Amino acid sequence: MVIEDHGFQRRIALRLLAELGIERTLEGADGLNALDVLRRQPSPPDVVLVDLDMPGMDGIECIGQIAQERLARAVVVVSALDPALLNTVQTMARAYGLRVLGSVEKPLTRNKLQEVLARFGDHAGEALDEAASEFGVPALLAALEQGEIVPWFQPQAELGNGKIVGVEALARWERSDGSVVRPLQFVPLLEREGRAQALTERMLDEGCRWLRQWNRDGMRLALSVNVSPLALADAQAADRYQAIVENHGLRPDDVVLELTESSVMADAACGLSVLARLRLKGFGLSIDDFGTGYSSLAQLAQVPFSELKIDKEFVCGAHLHSRKRAMVEASLDLARKLRLTTVAEGVETAEDWQLLAELGCEVAQGWLIGRPVPGSELPAAIARWRRPVP
Repeated sequence: MVIEDHGFQRRIALRLLAELGIERTLEGADGLNALDVLRRQPSPPDVVLVDLDMPGMDGIECIGQIAQERLARAVVVVSALDPALLNTVQTMARAYGLRVLGSVEKPLTRNKLQEVLARFGDHAGEALDEAASEFGVPALLAALEQGEIVPWFQPQAELGNGKIVGVEALARWERSDGSVVRPLQFVPLLEREGRAQALTERMLDEGCRWLRQWNRDGMRLALSVNVSPLALADAQAADRYQAIVENHGLRPDDVVLELTESSVMADAACGLSVLARLRLKGFGLSIDDFGTGYSSLAQLAQVPFSELKIDKEFVCGAHLHSRKRAMVEASLDLARKLRLTTVAEGVETAEDWQLLAELGCEVAQGWLIGRPVPGSELPAAIARWRRPVP
């Protein structure tokens, strides 16, 4: 769908889409008209191209309504306005839970549209059926107890040589009906029920089980596991994590524990004690989603982190946006001065990869390298990365 108040520019956009082979298109002359058309559709369109500067309901408000009412599967921001504003609007849309393929600067061209629309297929690997997220708390707790919530693994590659050096364990609920539920749908519920710590320990235990098997098969990898904020209030967490790892014949230095900025720290004294003891035992500590919170520098000053993970919001498309590039450069410079390993999330294109390599980032993670897969499929995923399809 094209939402554009200028009739001529709207017709140009529709013509370009037709030239690209898009067989069915919708149009809206302004935000209100577009919402009316979208609400009458039997199913949401794949992509909505939204102009920002429109009379009546502007594109920003329109995107907010599209996201809240789930009226489209993805959005592209179209405008000739300040890139900083475009970036803010994209971040807003993602915060609403809407897929954002990127922004296109006016005037539209066939090449610009082709490039941004190509990202729709690139991101579609784990699209969820809405029905998959319909469940109750009792079913979720039973799934945790019965082992239905398992780690899938996303590979991490060295930017210097492309070698896969690690994986991040990401929770997935593999339901008995064959559907897969991602963590955004269930982790907040587990946190509310006080069971997030149990999820962390399950991910660590299962991740180590797979890591030992891969080691036996000749694949030496590091394992990254996300840690629940609740762990930082548990004085015994460090000892339990050590026991889990050593029970699989591994060492703590095989494992990196990832903490988001917001997770540190309700009880500063206990939290710092747990983190210090984890580092003492040899675990790596990573500050995840760096730059998206309000306490990044304070956390780096207080916590013995060994790794800095740059958030995908800054990485994806940084080669096109000067502000994103500036954030990536500043983060990498800070990490070098603090002697931290650097990992960039959200690497989706060869251009992202090249920029990170030029700026001196060490490790990349994202759709370009591979999507998260079950443990049994990881060797094949790594083989695909080593031998890309021509």
